[in-house]
Amino acid sequence: MSDDGDGYDHEGMDNMDSDNSDGETEIIADDSDAYEEENKDGGHERRKKREKIPDSERITSRFMTKYEKARILGSRALQISKNAPLMVDPGDESDPYRLAELELSHKKVPFIVRRYMPDGSYEDWKASDLYVD
Repeated sequence: MSDDGDGYDHEGMDNMDSDNSDGETEIIADDSDAYEEENKDGGHERRKKREKIPDSERITSRFMTKYEKARILGSRALQISKNAPLMVDPGDESDPYRLAELELSHKKVPFIVRRYMPDGSYEDWKASDLYVD
């Protein structure tokens, strides 16, 4: 137990960011439907395949949220910084984040946004199909 004088136990705080938690939106680069969820016992188990809502019956907005935009730009900038192939002509630009913004503005980002519904179903939207402010 570590005590920094504030009366709180800080042991194990370094692993807080590594927990697997489901969000309402997920950015995926492939067509994998399986993922892991932490169960009540603290272990991991495979969750059954959720039902996909057909593209013709989508109910969410065509607008990309600021959270989806931030996640897409950050993920794509990381890929670009690790020498992923570019989907647009970079010109004189070399900053990975600026290149990710350029790809997004040209609707060339190779990502799919998965939006989960409260009933467990989900919608998949191509990043190029979403409107960006």
